[in-house]
Amino acid sequence: MSGPGGGGAYSFSLTTFSPSGKLVQIEHALAAVAGGTTSLGIKASNGIVIATEKKSSSILIDDSMIEKVAVICPNIGIVYSGMGPDFRVLVAKARKSAQAYWKIYGEYPPTRVLTQDLATVMQQATQSGGVRPYGVSLLVAGWDKVRGPTLYQVDPSGSYWAWKASAIGKNMVNAKTFLEKRYNDDISLEDAIHTALLTLKESFEGQMTEKTIEIGVVTIPTPEALEIPVGGRPQPVFRKLTEEEVRDYLAL
Repeated sequence: MSGPGGGGAYSFSLTTFSPSGKLVQIEHALAAVAGGTTSLGIKASNGIVIATEKKSSSILIDDSMIEKVAVICPNIGIVYSGMGPDFRVLVAKARKSAQAYWKIYGEYPPTRVLTQDLATVMQQATQSGGVRPYGVSLLVAGWDKVRGPTLYQVDPSGSYWAWKASAIGKNMVNAKTFLEKRYNDDISLEDAIHTALLTLKESFEGQMTEKTIEIGVVTIPTPEALEIPVGGRPQPVFRKLTEEEVRDYLAL
């Protein structure tokens, strides 16, 4: 029996390995990611930037309601390429995990801990009957006291790695090639934002405006900002840039 996508009978089974050692449904999930809009992340010497295209399928859609960069907790944000509904589910799980960590330890989770929680959720969806893999790849950006600013990529298989710069989505190959040429370890956050915009512009269809780009940044907090008042919450180190800020960067 032959199935679509070249995987034969194994195309229809998530939990059965093909003779070549592949789980074909995961490859199909990666194809869904590759069909999504381009997203990227760059780790700078003093922070991290994550950016993505934000396009709507119709001019009648209220694009102010489209969210591709999500705040998980004051120190972590994520961006995705792939299926939006799957991303929404993972965002809810990540926020719940972050709040549970706060309730137990009195602080928000380190970036690696939250990334591992998300990767575990995505991996479990590859090992159970009656489910399918999540059709998204994630870029997780955050800051913590142990590792400082860190950038992780999580794929539908549940694999995750730390990156200096990475891209996902339909133009990820060209975007990674562009980043390899432009990246250096001493890049500042301001330069990283400009590099992110230049990378997206390489494959952008149409006019790039503040309404078609979404950017989130992680900044390194000052010692004063790390002091949490009794019963209070820490100051956020991750935030989304406003449309006015994005417009100013595009004008430079």
